[in-house]
Amino acid sequence: MVRILDFGGREADRTVTVASLRALKNSGTRLVQVTAGTAEEAAAAEAADIDMVACLANAVPEVRAGSSRVFVSAAIDFDGAVTEDDLLAAAFNALNAGADAVITARAMSCVRRLTAEDLPVIGHLGFVPKKSTLYGGVRSIGTTADEAMTLLEQFRELEEAGAFAVECELIPARVMAEINRRTKLMTVSLGSGPDADAIFLFMSDICGEGPRVPRHARTYADIAGLRQQIVDERIRALAAFRSDVHAATFPNYAETVAMDDNEFTQFATQIGESGRR
Repeated sequence: MVRILDFGGREADRTVTVASLRALKNSGTRLVQVTAGTAEEAAAAEAADIDMVACLANAVPEVRAGSSRVFVSAAIDFDGAVTEDDLLAAAFNALNAGADAVITARAMSCVRRLTAEDLPVIGHLGFVPKKSTLYGGVRSIGTTADEAMTLLEQFRELEEAGAFAVECELIPARVMAEINRRTKLMTVSLGSGPDADAIFLFMSDICGEGPRVPRHARTYADIAGLRQQIVDERIRALAAFRSDVHAATFPNYAETVAMDDNEFTQFATQIGESGRR
């Protein structure tokens, strides 16, 4: 744990820092990153000793409410930032809210605009979901020699633009291994094999929360099944309650408020007298 002052000047302990991530390169140590979008998920990541979490920029305050220690990377491409000025403002907002770095898949000029302000930037190369129509669908990037060489050049451009790390999505494992040896960027593999400085999966895939598990992911729990059990159990309980009401078995004597016999007798007497009037 390292003591820092965050971008907003607040004292905090962090699992890792940008400096320690840079120093990690080629050290043989592999870190773990997951997504987190809520305080509950961030708290779970911290409790599980996860090193880093990634979230949307607008989720940073809630994620920080769940964990003050994990390294938080905020994706700033999803909140309407269009111009480079917009992107810079989104980055400042995310960092002021408690993020440790920002993630962007935008052009190298955008990366340079951010790093010119000494902002810690993580690029995104390989498959970028919002650009999938340009690739002809969801697919791995770098499966041909020419495409792999183009990808290597993009890594070099990102490094020159001043980024300190890069999210590497759906890059063939052998290509990723070769690129990882040739880049100074701290690499984060999402479906790009084991030869990277950090391995990244979505928490929803790890915990089995969705209807489908991507090929590159592995599921370690069945939260979707547990949630369905909760739905089924809720319906069962409500149906049983309705049945007991109709059968006049609810409420029973133990589930009603008792009254002293003498007090009730007095009450009944008063009712009778009231009725005669």
